[in-house]
Amino acid sequence: MSRSSVPRAGLAVNKLIHMKGNEVIAEAAVRAGCRFYAGYPITPQNEVPEYMSRRMPEVNGVFIQAESEIASINMVYGASAAGARAMTSSSSPGISLMQEAISFLSAAELPAVIVNIQRGGPGLGNITASQGDYFQAVKGGGHGDYRCIVYSPYNLQEMWDLTMLAFDKADQYRTPAIILGDGVLGQMMEPFYQTPYRAPALPAKDWVLDGCKNRKPRVIKSLCMGPGELEALNLKLIEKYALMKKQEVLYDTFFLDDAELVVVAFGIAARIALSAVRDLRSEGRKIGLFRPVTLFPFPEKQISRLAAKGPAFVVAEMNAGQMVEDVRLAVNGKAEVFFYGRPGGVVFTPEEIYRKFRAIYSKVKRG
Repeated sequence: MSRSSVPRAGLAVNKLIHMKGNEVIAEAAVRAGCRFYAGYPITPQNEVPEYMSRRMPEVNGVFIQAESEIASINMVYGASAAGARAMTSSSSPGISLMQEAISFLSAAELPAVIVNIQRGGPGLGNITASQGDYFQAVKGGGHGDYRCIVYSPYNLQEMWDLTMLAFDKADQYRTPAIILGDGVLGQMMEPFYQTPYRAPALPAKDWVLDGCKNRKPRVIKSLCMGPGELEALNLKLIEKYALMKKQEVLYDTFFLDDAELVVVAFGIAARIALSAVRDLRSEGRKIGLFRPVTLFPFPEKQISRLAAKGPAFVVAEMNAGQMVEDVRLAVNGKAEVFFYGRPGGVVFTPEEIYRKFRAIYSKVKRG
């Protein structure tokens, strides 16, 4: 009843491991070849820098607890320019401080992995889980016309697999890749398989700043002052993002073959929603779940084709309504789109959304 396009990191399966979600991301990064980490403490992601402070020296990597989030992301810029697989992590307000440098990374076409374990906002907010950073991650977040590839895991297995994939895709496209998690996933513990990392064939890093004793100098920059130079860069980036939309869309589906109501949710919200969907299915209600795994590129074509079959949609998010805008654009008037959200770091329960989905399903059937 489930159809998933999510790749696994490796085919061989090892024994089940128990770790906390933040530690899963950190160890997956190490296994994927991350050898530079810079970060600054903020709840609920503190286990990532804590874990990396131990692991980086063990693999001859570099760990830096920087003086700020701004310093962290700019150190990642420098490490990436020198050819290292580099990562930073933070939580919502810390990621906000990184936005200028993420725009710089995108313009300079430098690969990096950025982990956001979201907390409630706006402002300092609180330390409970939220999905309020969807707009920030998916729409660019900083200045200029740029996008980051954005992965949204919903269990610890995907936190492992998608972290490894993020490093590969960052290198393939020379772009920042974002892991958009949340405080529940970061702090929870559950079994998962430490599938091995298998490096794909990737383009040679013939752009790195590694000394030019025996070659011509190279320049990495984002300042484009010549006539038409910046427009040419933007057009190149637009082509790159269009290619991502063709090749990198990932999603998961449940019970969609005959669904009259389709729930669309991402991350931990999708996991909670799936419990309610299964309960409603057991009662004979034709309801399904569509879970975007890549938030950019967004699975707009897949949702559009689904909408053409006639079901209604309900978007469930732990925010005031963000992904629902992309769902409405994808549906494009072909079906009714409902929304249910809880902002401010409120994690809804399966019982709560069960009642909400049941009420919407009844309204759809009456309509």
